[in-house]
Amino acid sequence: MPDTLQDLSQQQREFAQARHWEQFHSPKNLASALIVEAGELLEHFQWLTEEQSRALPPEKLEAVGSEIADVLLYLVQLSNVLGIDPVKAAQAKIPLNAQKYPFDRARGSSKKYDEL
Repeated sequence: MPDTLQDLSQQQREFAQARHWEQFHSPKNLASALIVEAGELLEHFQWLTEEQSRALPPEKLEAVGSEIADVLLYLVQLSNVLGIDPVKAAQAKIPLNAQKYPFDRARGSSKKYDEL
């Protein structure tokens, strides 16, 4: 079983290649599939209160985990197709977010950066 994002990325590449799915895996199609799966994840939280969303029963938590896996797998596949290392992209984004959301103005606030 893969235990790093790099291992997972390689496993996803091999999975698609074995099924000759590369022809379907355009960035547009993968981004669309990612959004569909994210919607399925969101569906599990629809109509729940904040408190309920934080205390999911085990069977719901398992279903949510399955949807999180689908979202991650499509994101990894999209990263593969575009040649983007998602960890490096995220690491580059963190300092940019820190500039947009300085702790002294953003702490405890849900406002968007242009409203701080």
